[in-house]
Amino acid sequence: MTDLSNKIAVVTGGRRGIGRAIAELLAQRGADVLIGDCTEDPGRGTAAEIAAATGRRVQAQCVDVANSASAKEFIEYAIAQFGRVDILVNNAGITRDGLLIRMSDEDWDLVLNVNLKGAFNCCKAVARQMMKQRAGRIVNITSVVGLAGNAGQANYSASKGGLIALTKTLAKELGPRNITVNAVAPGFVGTALTDVLPQEYKDLAIKMTPLGRFGAPEDIARAVAFLASDDAAFITGQILSVDGGMVMQ
Repeated sequence: MTDLSNKIAVVTGGRRGIGRAIAELLAQRGADVLIGDCTEDPGRGTAAEIAAATGRRVQAQCVDVANSASAKEFIEYAIAQFGRVDILVNNAGITRDGLLIRMSDEDWDLVLNVNLKGAFNCCKAVARQMMKQRAGRIVNITSVVGLAGNAGQANYSASKGGLIALTKTLAKELGPRNITVNAVAPGFVGTALTDVLPQEYKDLAIKMTPLGRFGAPEDIARAVAFLASDDAAFITGQILSVDGGMVMQ
């Protein structure tokens, strides 16, 4: 089992779903965690529940990752509260699905700003601290559609594909300072986002997945915990597909 004892982790989009599972598992493995979300309640209830269950220090703070000043303030808050940042997980993301000919400029811009620019903002904000420490782990949550594309998701697929390229570039830039940058690419995962999909769409997704099921948020969290640990110290610039084999189809 990966050991993250006394590490400081920051997880964006950590209030629910995959983000919550990641924050919870990192705390279970010994990390103190700052959760970030852009809602009115960024996850203070979630943080309290995880803290009570794990005995770790877990906090929540509002952040709009698409806003560079907000992202900078968020990371500065983490450093002020915890003293450093060892792990950054860029999980915050949204969808605004639609076919290309019907997609508005607003829906394109919003998804790219949150999913791609948001990760850029947080990476930029944390990079100087990790360089000073000469150590750090950055894990970006991309998607199988960033590798393969998906009809009706031009904006989401482009944002996740861009995140893959960003991951590889930052791995090259930050590697000399002992900072690894990797990504996890989930397939279909059972969360509030997928619960609202029509049943026929869910059935098709399962049919396209060799393991024959949706993933669970915990499946993604375990991959993140590995990449954030010393067990992955010589792994960087990699995209780990956690998709039940969907990307092979």
